[in-house]
Order: sequence, then structure tokens, then C-alpha cells
Amino acid sequence: MSTLSVPLTPSLEETIDRLVSSGFAETKAEVVRKAIARLAEEEAVNAVLRSEQEAREGKIFRGDLRTLLKKIR
Repeated sequence: MSTLSVPLTPSLEETIDRLVSSGFAETKAEVVRKAIARLAEEEAVNAVLRSEQEAREGKIFRGDLRTLLKKIR
């Protein structure tokens, strides 16, 4: 596991300390790891939602790839 040094504003550090104190995580590092995991999950959900929106807008191709490529060329 690697270590990353990131400067934090006093406000962010207070938030992390509060989250540790409240039992959200046992350590500051665990708070940051959980935050990154949640951000990654949020990004994955947003990607799915964008894809669904594109499908509704007809921006996604369906069918045989070779047939679709012939239509594009």
C-alpha cells in the first residue's frame, strides 16, 4: 500500500477529525479511503445514468457491429 501526502485546509482536517470521533472510521486514513471509494461509486453510477440518457436520446447504436460500421462509413 502506498502513502500519499495531501495538504488539507483546516476545515477539511476538522471534518476528518469529526468523522473519526463520530465513529465513521477508526483512522483519518480510513476516512479518506472511504471518501475515495464513495466518489468512485458515485462516478460509476453517473456513468450508467449518462449512458441511459444517451440511449433515450438515441445516441447509442444497437445491433451487429459490422452492420453498424457499414452505416457509419
